[in-house]
Amino acid sequence: MKPVAFDYHKASNIGDALAALGAPDGDAKAVAGGCSLGPMLNLRLARPAKLIDLRAASELRQLTQAPDRLTIGACWTHAEIEDGIVPDVTRGLMQKVASGIAYRPVRNRGTIGGSLAHADPSADWVTTMAVLDAGIQIGGRNGTRRESALSFMLGAYATTLAADELVTAIDVPVLSERARWAYHKICRKTGEFAMAIGAVVHDPARDYARIVCGAVEAPPLVLPRASAALREGVDAAAAAAEAEIEALLSAHDGVFKQQHKVAIERALAELGR
Repeated sequence: MKPVAFDYHKASNIGDALAALGAPDGDAKAVAGGCSLGPMLNLRLARPAKLIDLRAASELRQLTQAPDRLTIGACWTHAEIEDGIVPDVTRGLMQKVASGIAYRPVRNRGTIGGSLAHADPSADWVTTMAVLDAGIQIGGRNGTRRESALSFMLGAYATTLAADELVTAIDVPVLSERARWAYHKICRKTGEFAMAIGAVVHDPARDYARIVCGAVEAPPLVLPRASAALREGVDAAAAAAEAEIEALLSAHDGVFKQQHKVAIERALAELGR
């Protein structure tokens, strides 16, 4: 398969990219690594009139450290996070997640911002940013706005991004020295998208606890009762999570629910070691 014909524009900076996205001469799509959009173009599931290449926009490659967060430009690649070129303020969580995304050639090109903007429910960064309560910075011609990772994704492949907006950066909270995390992904084979993801973060220093089910064919599913129970211990959280998944995923079949129960169970078991 080959994509339909399109115009190509290499943006020199964010302002140039936003102007091109908002131009009245037709539908435009931003592209960085192209690992998600490329296959959709080839299958003609996406048919933009113009592609806006973001790779030369240096603002999207900035890193800004604050005491409570690291702001990561949207065009840092999975491989750069995996290799530690991007500082990991999550005590190893982001490096582990990055190392499990697809295969190395994909990680060499795919970007964290592109993955979040694409909003595949099974994508690792979607669930990871939800369990961390990360913030998404969104640039538009009227300035920058910020949303939580949870509110940013509306559904499968759907976000709050307007046609003339870009994900410009991600605000990742700094985990304290006492923080613990676990991430378990169920796949048919290495490199495939997940069938179920269990993600857990417990940071007592910030009184923060969150348990999230990922790859639920929708935005990541926070388990509020299980998250609260995590402060009491892993066993209490596991019992609450099983009941909560049964209720919140009641519209799905038994196999789907069981996969997510197992993903959460294994993540909590890892946390308790």
